[in-house]
Amino acid sequence: MCIRDRLVFRPGGHGALLENLGELQGDLVYIKNIDNVVPDRLKEPTILWKKILGGFLVDLQDQIHRRLRTLQQNPGEPNPLEDILDFAQENLAVSIPPGIRQWPADLARDFLARNLNRPLRVCGVVPNQGEPGGAPFWVQEPDGSQSLQILEKAQVDLSDPQQRAFFNAATHFNPVDLVCALRDDQGVPFDLTQYVDHEAVFISRKSLEGRELKALELPGLWNGAMARWLTVFVEVPLATFNPVKTVFDLLRPEHQPEANL
Repeated sequence: MCIRDRLVFRPGGHGALLENLGELQGDLVYIKNIDNVVPDRLKEPTILWKKILGGFLVDLQDQIHRRLRTLQQNPGEPNPLEDILDFAQENLAVSIPPGIRQWPADLARDFLARNLNRPLRVCGVVPNQGEPGGAPFWVQEPDGSQSLQILEKAQVDLSDPQQRAFFNAATHFNPVDLVCALRDDQGVPFDLTQYVDHEAVFISRKSLEGRELKALELPGLWNGAMARWLTVFVEVPLATFNPVKTVFDLLRPEHQPEANL
């Protein structure tokens, strides 16, 4: 940020937490927004869906690791590649290059190994109710491929009518309800800094001493910082999402004491 001809330094947004996430070196890591809370009497659906998301991730990770071992053990055999190509495209939304099935087996194998041997995240999303925040989208990459991403409003050019229409038409909302797998098929922690889209920085508006400023933020933790992860979206019930963005959100029925209901 810059004020009165000088730069003002501040924490670079939640993307700065990527280093903390990498240092955990955990097998299974849950990430949830601190402002998405419920009283004890409403926690049962949240706990259930945490287990479902975690179980789904573990099963999916096992399928990925089995296929990676197949690629390593049968480097010259073309037959397993067909199954792995279908799996990568249908289950993980990996953008498969046209004509890859006519590539030499070793090139196709290398492509699959690079694209499957990545950190994995399963993202719970809820039906869009107009809450402020980001949403899941297909994104067109510079090389023409497509990828699944979570986009925040600050990343979208809302002055472009088409982009604004796309964003407003989002069917689901990102409540920040993620389960992450951070190790490869050999049990070695990934270097998470290698899977960041460094072009996904964005400018937000902040204030200092009563003056509005523009702030350059790092790629968000679940946005650009995880842009090159394997990503799967799973719809979870609205009952698991109870935001407190402002003090007025505390007046919602789900945040009221049970005696007042």
